[in-house]
Amino acid sequence: MADEQKDGQSNGQRSLDQHPQGQPVEHEVSKSPKAHPFWDFWAPVLFTIALYFGLRHYVAEARFIPSGSMLPGLQINDRLLVEKLSYLTRKPKRGEIVVFNAPHAFDPALRSPNQPSGLQCTLANIPLIGLIPGLRHNACDAYIKRVVALPGDQVVVNPRGEVTLNGEPLKEPYVTNYCSLDDQGMSRCGTLNVTVPKGHVLVLGDNRANSWDGRYWPGGPFLPEDEILGRATWRFWPFKRSGALGS
Repeated sequence: MADEQKDGQSNGQRSLDQHPQGQPVEHEVSKSPKAHPFWDFWAPVLFTIALYFGLRHYVAEARFIPSGSMLPGLQINDRLLVEKLSYLTRKPKRGEIVVFNAPHAFDPALRSPNQPSGLQCTLANIPLIGLIPGLRHNACDAYIKRVVALPGDQVVVNPRGEVTLNGEPLKEPYVTNYCSLDDQGMSRCGTLNVTVPKGHVLVLGDNRANSWDGRYWPGGPFLPEDEILGRATWRFWPFKRSGALGS
Protein backbone atom coordinates (compact mmCIF):
# COMPACT_ATOMS: atom_id res chain seq x y z
CA MET A 1 0.00 0.00 0.00
CA ALA A 2 2.86 2.29 0.86
CA ASP A 3 4.53 1.28 -2.36
CA GLU A 4 1.38 1.99 -4.36
CA GLN A 5 1.02 5.38 -2.65
CA LYS A 6 4.64 6.13 -3.39
CA ASP A 7 4.15 5.10 -6.98
CA GLY A 8 1.07 7.24 -7.18
CA GLN A 9 2.88 10.22 -5.84
CA SER A 10 5.68 9.56 -8.23
CA ASN A 11 3.31 9.27 -11.16
CA GLY A 12 1.41 12.33 -10.03
CA GLN A 13 4.52 14.49 -10.10
CA ARG A 14 5.15 16.20 -13.41
CA SER A 15 8.68 16.21 -14.75
CA LEU A 16 10.05 19.52 -15.89
CA ASP A 17 10.78 17.81 -19.18
CA GLN A 18 7.35 16.35 -19.77
CA HIS A 19 4.05 17.65 -21.06
CA PRO A 20 1.08 17.21 -18.69
CA GLN A 21 -0.20 14.42 -20.98
CA GLY A 22 3.11 12.65 -20.74
CA GLN A 23 4.36 13.76 -24.12
CA PRO A 24 7.97 14.98 -24.30
CA VAL A 25 8.38 18.72 -24.48
CA GLU A 26 10.51 20.03 -27.31
CA HIS A 27 12.81 22.66 -25.81
CA GLU A 28 13.52 25.78 -27.79
CA VAL A 29 17.17 26.70 -28.02
CA SER A 30 17.71 30.45 -28.06
CA LYS A 31 19.98 31.42 -30.85
CA SER A 32 22.29 34.34 -30.29
CA PRO A 33 22.40 36.72 -33.19
CA LYS A 34 25.23 35.97 -35.52
CA ALA A 35 28.17 38.34 -35.03
CA HIS A 36 28.77 40.71 -37.87
CA PRO A 37 31.96 39.91 -39.83
CA PHE A 38 33.12 43.48 -39.24
CA TRP A 39 33.17 42.99 -35.46
CA ASP A 40 34.57 39.47 -35.77
CA PHE A 41 37.75 41.04 -37.06
CA TRP A 42 37.84 44.52 -35.52
CA ALA A 43 36.64 43.84 -31.96
CA PRO A 44 39.84 42.03 -30.89
CA VAL A 45 41.94 44.52 -32.82
CA LEU A 46 40.34 47.51 -31.11
CA PHE A 47 40.58 45.80 -27.72
CA THR A 48 44.28 45.15 -28.25
CA ILE A 49 44.86 48.76 -29.27
CA ALA A 50 42.96 50.05 -26.23
CA LEU A 51 44.92 47.73 -23.94
CA TYR A 52 48.20 48.86 -25.49
CA PHE A 53 47.46 52.55 -25.02
CA GLY A 54 46.10 51.97 -21.53
CA LEU A 55 49.27 50.20 -20.44
CA ARG A 56 51.44 52.74 -22.23
CA HIS A 57 49.72 55.70 -20.61
CA TYR A 58 49.26 54.41 -17.07
CA VAL A 59 51.78 51.59 -16.44
CA ALA A 60 54.94 51.57 -18.57
CA GLU A 61 56.30 52.19 -22.03
CA ALA A 62 59.47 51.74 -24.01
CA ARG A 63 61.55 54.72 -25.10
CA PHE A 64 64.78 55.16 -27.02
CA ILE A 65 67.57 57.68 -26.52
CA PRO A 66 67.77 60.03 -29.54
CA SER A 67 70.65 62.26 -28.39
CA GLY A 68 73.86 62.29 -26.39
CA SER A 69 72.66 64.50 -23.53
CA MET A 70 72.86 61.62 -21.03
CA LEU A 71 76.27 60.28 -22.05
CA PRO A 72 78.17 58.29 -20.97
CA GLY A 73 75.58 56.35 -18.98
CA LEU A 74 72.90 56.31 -21.67
CA GLN A 75 74.06 55.89 -25.24
CA ILE A 76 72.31 57.07 -28.39
CA ASN A 77 69.68 54.50 -29.49
CA ASP A 78 69.57 52.74 -26.12
CA ARG A 79 66.11 51.31 -25.42
CA LEU A 80 64.67 51.95 -21.96
CA LEU A 81 61.66 50.91 -19.92
CA VAL A 82 59.86 53.90 -18.40
CA GLU A 83 57.54 52.98 -15.54
CA LYS A 84 54.68 55.27 -14.53
CA LEU A 85 53.32 53.83 -11.29
CA SER A 86 55.87 55.16 -8.79
CA TYR A 87 54.93 58.81 -9.18
CA LEU A 88 51.27 58.07 -8.56
CA THR A 89 52.11 57.59 -4.87
CA ARG A 90 55.28 59.61 -4.33
CA LYS A 91 57.34 62.53 -5.59
CA PRO A 92 60.49 62.24 -7.73
CA LYS A 93 63.73 61.70 -5.87
CA ARG A 94 67.09 63.33 -6.44
CA GLY A 95 69.24 61.31 -8.83
CA GLU A 96 66.36 59.60 -10.64
CA ILE A 97 66.26 59.66 -14.43
CA VAL A 98 62.92 60.99 -15.62
CA VAL A 99 61.15 61.27 -18.95
CA PHE A 100 58.99 64.36 -19.35
CA ASN A 101 57.06 66.42 -21.87
CA ALA A 102 59.21 68.70 -24.00
CA PRO A 103 59.67 72.27 -22.70
CA HIS A 104 57.66 73.39 -25.73
CA ALA A 105 54.62 71.93 -23.95
CA PHE A 106 54.94 73.98 -20.74
CA ASP A 107 57.52 76.76 -21.11
CA PRO A 108 55.56 79.99 -21.76
CA ALA A 109 58.39 81.34 -23.92
CA LEU A 110 58.39 78.22 -26.11
CA ARG A 111 54.70 77.36 -26.40
CA SER A 112 53.30 78.06 -29.85
CA PRO A 113 49.91 79.73 -30.42
CA ASN A 114 48.64 76.51 -31.98
CA GLN A 115 49.55 73.83 -29.47
CA PRO A 116 48.88 70.25 -30.65
CA SER A 117 46.03 68.29 -29.11
CA GLY A 118 46.58 65.24 -26.95
CA LEU A 119 45.26 63.05 -29.76
CA GLN A 120 47.75 64.53 -32.22
CA CYS A 121 50.64 63.86 -29.84
CA THR A 122 49.41 60.31 -29.24
CA LEU A 123 49.30 59.62 -32.97
CA ALA A 124 52.64 61.34 -33.54
CA ASN A 125 54.31 58.89 -31.15
CA ILE A 126 53.01 55.78 -32.90
CA PRO A 127 55.63 54.18 -35.18
CA LEU A 128 54.98 54.78 -38.89
CA ILE A 129 51.93 56.95 -38.20
CA GLY A 130 54.27 59.54 -36.71
CA LEU A 131 55.95 59.81 -40.11
CA ILE A 132 52.88 61.45 -41.64
CA PRO A 133 53.91 64.97 -42.75
CA GLY A 134 52.66 67.74 -40.50
CA LEU A 135 51.73 65.43 -37.63
CA ARG A 136 54.82 65.86 -35.50
CA HIS A 137 55.25 68.88 -33.24
CA ASN A 138 57.98 69.92 -30.83
CA ALA A 139 55.47 69.89 -27.97
CA CYS A 140 54.79 66.19 -28.62
CA ASP A 141 58.38 65.17 -27.98
CA ALA A 142 59.67 63.72 -24.72
CA TYR A 143 62.96 64.54 -23.00
CA ILE A 144 65.07 62.53 -20.60
CA LYS A 145 67.23 64.10 -17.87
CA ARG A 146 68.29 63.51 -14.29
CA VAL A 147 66.70 65.13 -11.24
CA VAL A 148 69.38 67.10 -9.38
CA ALA A 149 67.28 69.28 -7.07
CA LEU A 150 63.90 69.14 -5.32
CA PRO A 151 61.46 71.78 -4.06
CA GLY A 152 63.12 74.05 -1.52
CA ASP A 153 66.69 73.21 -2.59
CA GLN A 154 69.08 76.10 -3.16
CA VAL A 155 71.12 75.29 -6.26
CA VAL A 156 74.22 76.76 -7.85
CA VAL A 157 75.46 75.45 -11.20
CA ASN A 158 78.90 76.84 -12.05
CA PRO A 159 80.38 77.44 -15.54
CA ARG A 160 81.74 73.87 -15.67
CA GLY A 161 78.32 72.42 -14.94
CA GLU A 162 79.17 71.35 -11.39
CA VAL A 163 76.31 71.51 -8.90
CA THR A 164 76.34 72.89 -5.37
CA LEU A 165 73.24 71.91 -3.43
CA ASN A 166 72.31 73.75 -0.25
CA GLY A 167 75.93 74.86 0.14
CA GLU A 168 77.45 71.40 -0.42
CA PRO A 169 79.00 70.04 -3.64
CA LEU A 170 76.71 67.42 -5.16
CA LYS A 171 78.44 64.10 -5.80
CA GLU A 172 77.67 63.05 -9.36
CA PRO A 173 79.76 60.01 -10.35
CA TYR A 174 77.69 59.64 -13.52
CA VAL A 175 78.97 62.97 -14.92
CA THR A 176 82.30 62.76 -16.76
CA ASN A 177 82.02 65.45 -19.44
CA TYR A 178 81.95 68.91 -17.88
CA CYS A 179 82.06 72.21 -19.74
CA SER A 180 85.53 73.47 -20.59
CA LEU A 181 86.74 76.85 -19.30
CA ASP A 182 88.67 79.53 -21.14
CA ASP A 183 91.61 81.50 -19.75
CA GLN A 184 89.21 83.78 -17.88
CA GLY A 185 87.46 80.84 -16.22
CA MET A 186 84.36 81.28 -18.38
CA SER A 187 82.54 78.76 -20.55
CA ARG A 188 79.76 78.68 -23.11
CA CYS A 189 77.59 76.69 -20.68
CA GLY A 190 74.76 78.24 -18.73
CA THR A 191 74.92 78.85 -14.99
CA LEU A 192 72.27 78.97 -12.27
CA ASN A 193 71.82 80.32 -8.76
CA VAL A 194 68.22 79.53 -7.84
CA THR A 195 65.87 78.03 -5.28
CA VAL A 196 63.54 75.33 -6.59
CA PRO A 197 59.87 76.29 -6.07
CA LYS A 198 57.13 74.01 -4.79
CA GLY A 199 55.74 71.56 -7.34
CA HIS A 200 58.89 71.67 -9.48
CA VAL A 201 62.27 69.97 -9.84
CA LEU A 202 65.52 70.92 -11.53
CA VAL A 203 66.78 68.48 -14.16
CA LEU A 204 70.12 68.43 -15.95
CA GLY A 205 71.70 66.14 -18.52
CA ASP A 206 74.64 63.98 -17.43
CA ASN A 207 76.58 65.26 -20.44
CA ARG A 208 76.93 68.76 -19.02
CA ALA A 209 78.83 70.08 -22.03
CA ASN A 210 76.10 69.04 -24.47
CA SER A 211 72.65 69.05 -22.91
CA TRP A 212 69.75 71.41 -23.48
CA ASP A 213 68.26 71.44 -20.00
CA GLY A 214 67.05 73.83 -17.30
CA ARG A 215 70.12 76.04 -17.71
CA TYR A 216 68.85 77.19 -21.10
CA TRP A 217 65.05 77.09 -21.10
CA PRO A 218 63.98 80.68 -21.77
CA GLY A 219 60.87 80.62 -19.59
CA GLY A 220 62.66 79.38 -16.49
CA PRO A 221 64.89 76.52 -15.36
CA PHE A 222 62.34 74.39 -13.53
CA LEU A 223 60.36 71.35 -14.62
CA PRO A 224 56.78 71.13 -13.27
CA GLU A 225 56.27 67.79 -11.56
CA ASP A 226 53.02 67.19 -13.42
CA GLU A 227 54.89 67.28 -16.75
CA ILE A 228 56.89 64.18 -15.79
CA LEU A 229 55.76 61.11 -17.74
CA GLY A 230 57.64 58.45 -15.80
CA ARG A 231 60.88 57.12 -14.39
CA ALA A 232 63.47 55.35 -16.53
CA THR A 233 64.29 52.15 -14.66
CA TRP A 234 65.68 49.55 -17.04
CA ARG A 235 67.77 49.40 -20.22
CA PHE A 236 66.70 46.40 -22.29
CA TRP A 237 68.70 47.12 -25.47
CA PRO A 238 71.44 46.59 -26.42
CA PHE A 239 71.29 43.32 -24.57
CA LYS A 240 74.97 43.34 -23.60
CA ARG A 241 74.40 46.53 -21.59
CA SER A 242 70.93 45.69 -20.31
CA GLY A 243 70.11 46.15 -16.65
CA ALA A 244 68.69 48.46 -14.02
CA LEU A 245 69.46 52.17 -14.18
CA GLY A 246 70.93 53.43 -10.92
CA SER A 247 70.75 56.87 -9.36
